[in-house]
This record gives sequence, structure tokens and C-alpha cells, in this order.
Amino acid sequence: MPDPTRPLRYKRILLKLSGEALMGDGKYGIHPPTLTRIASEMKEVVEAGVELAVVIGGGNIFRGVAGSTEGMDRASADYMGMLATCINSMAMQDALEKQGVHTRVLSAIKMEQIAEPYIRRRAVRHLEKGRVVIFAAGTGNPYFTTDTAASLRAMEINAQVILKATKVDGVYNADPKKDPTARRYQTLTYMDVLKQNLHVMDSTAISLCMDNKLPIVVFDLTVRGNISRAVLGNGEIGTVVGAAETVWA
Repeated sequence: MPDPTRPLRYKRILLKLSGEALMGDGKYGIHPPTLTRIASEMKEVVEAGVELAVVIGGGNIFRGVAGSTEGMDRASADYMGMLATCINSMAMQDALEKQGVHTRVLSAIKMEQIAEPYIRRRAVRHLEKGRVVIFAAGTGNPYFTTDTAASLRAMEINAQVILKATKVDGVYNADPKKDPTARRYQTLTYMDVLKQNLHVMDSTAISLCMDNKLPIVVFDLTVRGNISRAVLGNGEIGTVVGAAETVWA
């Protein structure tokens, strides 16, 4: 849990989770103990006073791009991927509410029986009331990734940062699992990411963040307590991506 003697750097954040983050050590679907652990860390930051919004991918169930490469119509495949994010969002909502955290799922595709429709002012009001808001179904449009949805929603709710959760402790100049000499960047500019094709987020998402000077913190979700450490924003973990004049060493 964040140290109460240290001020939070960010008051309102958007946490971007991949669908794969929910699999644990599995190869498909949702691993309940992993889901519970992530939810417990979210609870800690909410109790510390952070307004938390979440975007979850759907790659643990269905990935639209993969479907299109197998001959499926790209738009249809992307819509299927959006529905997969709704499944993950409902699972995360259930895990959070079992821990006493009030949560709302807002979907870009209308499905009133299971989620509220996405309305920006409603989302902001939920955050102001201390509820976790989970944005489901991406942007509601095919050909856009959940990375882009995360960037878009973060700017719509005036989030101060995107926390991009991964399985590695930041951005490297090479694959650290294959190259023992790979070096982790502590800070990067948006242009560094685009020019070096570092795959932090897709180029559309990075460009949106760059145009609006929204920082991104890339960190390792598999280490217990890292969400809280990222919220402190002290540069101790992960890689910070931002404008040249704002990134810190």
C-alpha cells in the first residue's frame, strides 16, 4: 500500500492491463488467483485516495488481429475482440466487488443488461465518488486497439498518467529474455518510442499521448505492490515515457 507519509504523484490514473495479464501462468482464459491479486492491489490504491480507471484487453480470450490473419473479416474479428474485453471487465468487476470496492463497467458497445453505456460525464462522476471505472469494448470501433482506447479514455477523463502493466520491468533496447545485455530505459520521449519502434503501445496511442502530453509509466505487474509504487511516481520502477521537458531521470 502507498506510504501515507509520501504524497501521491497522481490523483487520477488509467491502468491499462492486457488480457494476458489475467491468465497467470496459463495459456488461455482467466486465472482466478491472479485476478484476485490484481484486484487487491487496485483496492490498496483506491483506499489511498486515487481515482482509478481501467482498460483491459481481450487477448486471453480472442485477439482481433490474430483472427483476421486467419482469414476472418477484420471488422468482425475486432468486434469479437471487443466482446472479449467485456468478459474480462465483468470478471474484474466481480473480483473488486468481492473485496468491497465499488466498481462500474462502462461499455462502448451498448449492452445494458451487463454494463452501463459509456458516457464521459458519467464516468467522471463515478470516479469522483470513489468508484473504480472499467472501460469495456475498446473505442467501440474496429481497427483500433485497446491501447488506443486507453489513451482516448485517459484524456477524456483528464487522467494524469497511463500506467501500462506488462510482464517486464520497463522498456528495453532488446528482448531481456533473449539478450542478457539488454538495457532498460528509465525515461523515454514519445519520439524515442516511435522512431525506435519500441512497442510500448501502438503508434496511434503514442501519438495521442504525445499530442496531449500525457505520460505513460510502463511497469511489471507480476511483482506484488508495483501498482502502488507506480502511483507514487518516483521513478523507482519501470520506464517513464513523456515529453522531453517532463521526463525525469
